[in-house]
Amino acid sequence: TQVFRNGKIYQQEYEIGKPLYSVKEVATADITGTRQQFWPDDTIFTETVYDYKILASRLRELAYLNAGLRITLTDRRVVNEDGSFKSEQFYSEEGLREFVRFIESSREHLINDVIYLNSEKQGIPIEVAIMYNTGFSENVHSYVNNINTIEGGTHEEGFRLALTRVINNYGRDNNLIKKDETLSGDDVREGLVAIISIKHPNPQFEGQTKTKLGNSEMSTITNKLFSEELDRFLLENPKVAKIIVEKGLQASRARIAAKKARESTRRKNALEF
Repeated sequence: TQVFRNGKIYQQEYEIGKPLYSVKEVATADITGTRQQFWPDDTIFTETVYDYKILASRLRELAYLNAGLRITLTDRRVVNEDGSFKSEQFYSEEGLREFVRFIESSREHLINDVIYLNSEKQGIPIEVAIMYNTGFSENVHSYVNNINTIEGGTHEEGFRLALTRVINNYGRDNNLIKKDETLSGDDVREGLVAIISIKHPNPQFEGQTKTKLGNSEMSTITNKLFSEELDRFLLENPKVAKIIVEKGLQASRARIAAKKARESTRRKNALEF
């Protein structure tokens, strides 16, 4: 590890997690930053050959999660015809907006707008980007400090609650949803693609693989901020809002019809028995 700071380069090496010597000054430099070089230890890892596709996928993800950050991946195992090494650069100007479009690239969009939130509360930056497609499944990705929280957590819970409540409220206020109708969370998330990213100074992870956020305050924070942004977006874009509500209504009616069909089949089977 080399640290570039105050015009100097400081260095320290490690082996099996332990430092080989104390931090020492090795040279001067006019840049700042940190350089880390490492090799997998075959006494710890069963696989020590790097997979380019896996690395490229992760670095592309990091570029989307950190707008304006430029990342270069160079594979010195592969030499091009001109003698240069295989290399790829990852950079995103719009961050999560581009991330959602990238995920949605192979699907038919229900709306062309990306609903985007970029705010901060209690010193915690929060970003959310969502789109809808014509499909029937939901696709929600959440991150905490660039870590993919595949088991979700409180930041996801707050987002889901806000989405369901705001769409129901808008539908009723604009006579799109009848008084006796209520869209469930599954209804409003049908065809949804969403990315949630927060930066937390003291995250508390739970679960078997420590990929579930447990900070209780994040549910309230994400709920409040996303509710405000989604409500504003729907009011400013009534045509898009109507499409989103109607998508949820279709899902709700299909769900109710399927439930009635199941109940009818069960009653028929019981009578035959």
